[in-house]
Amino acid sequence: MTESVSPLPERGPTGRRTAKGSLAGKSGNRVERPAPLRQVVYDALAELIINRTLEPGQHLVEADLAEYLGVSRQPVREALQRLQSEGWVDLRPAQGAFVHLPTDEEADQLLGVRAVLETHSARLAAACATDEDIKRLWELQDVGMKALAADDSERLVAANADLHSYITELTGNAVLSELIGLVDRRVRWYYTPIARPRGRDAWQEHAALIEAIAAHNVDKAEKIMAQHTERTRRAFHERPGASE
Repeated sequence: MTESVSPLPERGPTGRRTAKGSLAGKSGNRVERPAPLRQVVYDALAELIINRTLEPGQHLVEADLAEYLGVSRQPVREALQRLQSEGWVDLRPAQGAFVHLPTDEEADQLLGVRAVLETHSARLAAACATDEDIKRLWELQDVGMKALAADDSERLVAANADLHSYITELTGNAVLSELIGLVDRRVRWYYTPIARPRGRDAWQEHAALIEAIAAHNVDKAEKIMAQHTERTRRAFHERPGASE
């Protein structure tokens, strides 16, 4: 016998949008199933949080998410528990699950670690980049500039992540790549609300960074990346709606 689900409100008792409100009007993103279903559902929900389709502080209702993804509630419940253990979701007694609302201190800690790792990454990349590597960096820069011209926040975030990821790849340092990979998803989460306001300045800084890497100027590349990551940190704190 099929369990009947009552219509759910688009806003919860606190006035925040629920998952139903965020996903209303969007076509269902039915997950594919070659991988274990719990992993596929976890990845899908994590991406919805990272790209802010599901916003910080938003109520997450299992039935809404299950319907949107075309799965039962069980893998959604398991994914929410895993996301809670990783700090993406808060489970509140008698209230349910909510997208975690990051504090300024959490952002500072993460962006500070990112700055240390990526500054070292830029220095190493400048020491060993080949002509082909530089060509690829300019191609990635062009993708970002096109996203900027189109005022496409989602593409800007992806292009920014791709450029930074490629610089890390150039280092050939597996440990550094692994460490940066651990913070990459959360950096994308923090970067999404500032991708547009930060856009033009950020991509000008990227261009200057590529020029320094192409010139094998390790000190300049390191300095530009340090300034770049610090400006991103400040932009996050100065974003519209940031706590005073």
